[in-house]
Amino acid sequence: MQSPHIPVRALSRWICAAAAVLPGAPATTLAAPAPLPETTCRATSPVLAPTVLELYTSEGCSSCPPADRWLSTFKGRRDVLALAFHVSYWDRLGWPDRFALAEGTARQRLLAQAAGRQQVYTPQVLINGADWPQWHRVAMPAQSTSPGQPAPVVQLQRQGDTVFATVGKSTHAPAEQRYAGYWAVLEDQHQSKVRAGENAGQMLRHDHVVRQYQPVSAWRAATDASAQIKVGRGTPEFPQRVVFVVTDPGTQRPVQAVALGC
Repeated sequence: MQSPHIPVRALSRWICAAAAVLPGAPATTLAAPAPLPETTCRATSPVLAPTVLELYTSEGCSSCPPADRWLSTFKGRRDVLALAFHVSYWDRLGWPDRFALAEGTARQRLLAQAAGRQQVYTPQVLINGADWPQWHRVAMPAQSTSPGQPAPVVQLQRQGDTVFATVGKSTHAPAEQRYAGYWAVLEDQHQSKVRAGENAGQMLRHDHVVRQYQPVSAWRAATDASAQIKVGRGTPEFPQRVVFVVTDPGTQRPVQAVALGC
């Protein structure tokens, strides 16, 4: 069953045209890019921005496992970036989800507020920032960059436990246009034996699990910018990817994304 509809709390102080920063998650402020250390581990965003799929899910929700399995079908896709945010509001109903992030719960509510919705639910799928309740019945629409609004070029490079992002300026952007963004660290191949709650007795498998989430404050689109995050390399058992997503700070919708799998 779906979770009870939960009213969105007043989040207006977190939403503005200039920035989107969630409570409890320190924001990174982009700055003028500095020379990066030499490295052979890097990734560059595609010309056409990938479709960004966000699943809000919980191990305590009986209708979530089909959505988790569906999201796993996008492993290896270059044209789709899938993220599974495990929310925390199911934890009090019998089974604490070990992957639940308070920041993920806050993000779901933030996006609902930005879209004018008063409630959140699970499983919820957002496609490029828009609610998509037909995920299990309708083929996913293709993503393309709007004519006249090319996506910015984003490069990721790893040096040890630090991943650097550089975002190229948009030469055709209006002077007032701004970008924001966020980091996400994803892991695959997890499984959990659930012993209580609605999914008691089930073995659940998860891919694209968001283990770390960090917002990035807004910057002017007409300038080059950079950011960095400290993150380990994961393990062969649970492959890890570091993701950087550029968003429109007003609508919260993604405009570019790239993942680094090394």
